Amino acid sequence: MVDTFIPLLVLLLLLAALMRDDFAITLIYLVVGAVAIGTWWSHRSLARITFKRQFAAWAFLGEKIDVGIQINNKGWLPVLWVDIQESLPVALSSFPFFEHVTTLGPRAETRYHYTLEARKRGYYPIGPLFASTGDILGLSRPVRLQGLVQFLTVYPKIVPLTSIDLPSSSPQGTLRHTQPIFEDPTRTFAKRDYTVGDSLRRVDWKSSATTGRLQVKLFEPSIALETLIFLNLNAEDYLIRTRIDSTELAIVIAASLAAWVAGKKQTVGLKVNGTDPLMGDSLPQYIPPRKGQANLMRILEKLARVEMNSGISFVEMIRQQRYHLSWGTTLLVITGLVGDDLLDELYQARRAGQNVVLILAGPSASYGDISDRAGHFGIRVVSIPNERGLDIWRK
Repeated sequence: MVDTFIPLLVLLLLLAALMRDDFAITLIYLVVGAVAIGTWWSHRSLARITFKRQFAAWAFLGEKIDVGIQINNKGWLPVLWVDIQESLPVALSSFPFFEHVTTLGPRAETRYHYTLEARKRGYYPIGPLFASTGDILGLSRPVRLQGLVQFLTVYPKIVPLTSIDLPSSSPQGTLRHTQPIFEDPTRTFAKRDYTVGDSLRRVDWKSSATTGRLQVKLFEPSIALETLIFLNLNAEDYLIRTRIDSTELAIVIAASLAAWVAGKKQTVGLKVNGTDPLMGDSLPQYIPPRKGQANLMRILEKLARVEMNSGISFVEMIRQQRYHLSWGTTLLVITGLVGDDLLDELYQARRAGQNVVLILAGPSASYGDISDRAGHFGIRVVSIPNERGLDIWRK
């Protein structure tokens, strides 16, 4: 509007001068002064406005996120009007913008609240928030102030699993096992009379003195489960028609398995060939196997942000990593399509003393053929065509 107002004002000023109309000239001066003061006022008052956004930066699927916006006028000039606009991701909100118009007195404050719903895992920008104001007559162009963008991480879905038979070759852990070869000398569960052939190291001398007969300890078998999840998010390794759904299912499988292993107080890590927007590169993402809830949350954050990629070889990623893994590590390999090169690499891992479970995420017409070929190498294959397929680990 100001672009058309200035030429018109100049024209009226010339006409008033030619007609020697003092009242018209005075009126024009007043209007020009009002515009000048209004422009200065709006710039001055907007420069003293601050706003702050408060919300929980992490959420699980299905949670409601309450977002609070606090607008403060730090100056002594009142803000006659200010338009607040907040840009929001469509995946979390039913409306793309949050907008309110308000006034702020000197040193005044106002607050707004709105709610987001974590409907899909991801790493979402909240904002930027824009504040704009202008003169009360609307003659000058509004001035605008832009705030910072904050980010919200929505964790992937975790399906609670109850019964998973993962192979391990590492004895003396915390998980009970059925093979007596994995007896843990720190877990005594019973005693019996001594028989010929028993090791003297098993003799419980205190119980023997009490009963008057030699007693030997019986140890409970246990294993340690060190697990590394290899997640394939290379787009070419999934069927085109189900690529998006299958990669999202693969992420759900990885998150659920990581939560189960961590819940058993075992070590778990993750390596994925997807893209993390927070890292700013396309290199494979790696979280070393560790115990504890903190490490699990790091894995879930990575799975929340990671996106499908192209061109990063899944087989090469496994090859480079497995040389650094200890003997007996369990590899949970999650992918869509399986080629001979992947089976050969997993066979080499088996020969190196590592345990392998191959998990097919999404529909696979060649599951039977893959299972037969992998069986020759001693590799277990599990097919999870959809989320309901996880029920095999919930019984």
